[in-house]
Amino acid sequence: MHLVLALLFATAADKLLVNPRIDMDAYLRAAKAAAADRVTHRVSEDDFLKMAAEPGTIVLDARSRALFDRLHIKGAVNLSFPDIGYASLAETIPDKNTRILIYCNNNFENDIKAFPLKSANASLNLSTYIALYSYGYRNVYELGPLLDVNNSKLSFEGSERPHEGAQ
Repeated sequence: MHLVLALLFATAADKLLVNPRIDMDAYLRAAKAAAADRVTHRVSEDDFLKMAAEPGTIVLDARSRALFDRLHIKGAVNLSFPDIGYASLAETIPDKNTRILIYCNNNFENDIKAFPLKSANASLNLSTYIALYSYGYRNVYELGPLLDVNNSKLSFEGSERPHEGAQ
């Protein structure tokens, strides 16, 4: 009897809390589709460098503005993850066919101030990839490996220090 009442109450409460702008089921479907796509869209440091140098490619840093200003891959564009939305994406990356390269804190070690470690299952690469996929961007590639920021071939810039890639 108590279970039946609890289920009825939960169903009634759910109906009161419906918000058409929040859809967990759609998010989970998009996450599953993005995960399948992501398998073939992770790249090495060398491929990331090569692709970043090609015209029409954007390197997107979705970390906070403060972390971006401290240190980021040279030439990257900052669109902080909480700011990703229809308008900001249309302004930053108007063509959904643009090749986008992403990276996050968990791609780099040995600079915890600029790239603080996040839980592996909460890595910004994952949520950024899913978000971009959900907005219709399909030409997204993710930096795959964990790199030492002091020995990476990538060039960095920011207020912390300029760092040209180790070559």
